[in-house]
Amino acid sequence: MIDHPIMLAFGSYILAAASPGPSNMAIKGVAMRDGRSHALVLASGVMTGSLFWAFLAATGISALLTACAQALFVIKVAGGVYLLYLAMRAGKAAMASTHESAGAVAGREARRYLPLYRQGVLMHIGNPKAVMSWIAIMSLGLREDAPVGTLPVIIGGCALLGIIIFGGYAIVFSAATPSCFRRPG
Repeated sequence: MIDHPIMLAFGSYILAAASPGPSNMAIKGVAMRDGRSHALVLASGVMTGSLFWAFLAATGISALLTACAQALFVIKVAGGVYLLYLAMRAGKAAMASTHESAGAVAGREARRYLPLYRQGVLMHIGNPKAVMSWIAIMSLGLREDAPVGTLPVIIGGCALLGIIIFGGYAIVFSAATPSCFRRPG
């Protein structure tokens, strides 16, 4: 039987991961613009960033980061600068000519997976909501008298929930619009 603090940790993770934020909005936007596979790659990067904070929170490093405001500030600034860089690239790409050959588009699509994954990781690492959520999750789920296996259960369970949530956004928002919702011709 799963004890009460672990369920509290899972509930907190669901609220944090499913609530609106830059990572969820990016996954939804990529899903609608570029399709399911690209959104799933971005979602896997977000999940990697989430696990990064999970392991830091588990080892107590994230508590140190929150105590040291400069370190958290540097992480936020680095994440923000990277997001600005991505926004400039997206703006430049939107202004570029859309008259490319199919072969060039296919080659470019294959190369976009690594930058999308990296974007997801860095976006989530630079998200202050993510670190604060993991600190809350660990403080709710772990007690002084917690059994030895509690920490892996919390991290593993939250990882599974994150895959369901972030992957679910990628799948749902990449689905074709039903004909009943399309505007007539």
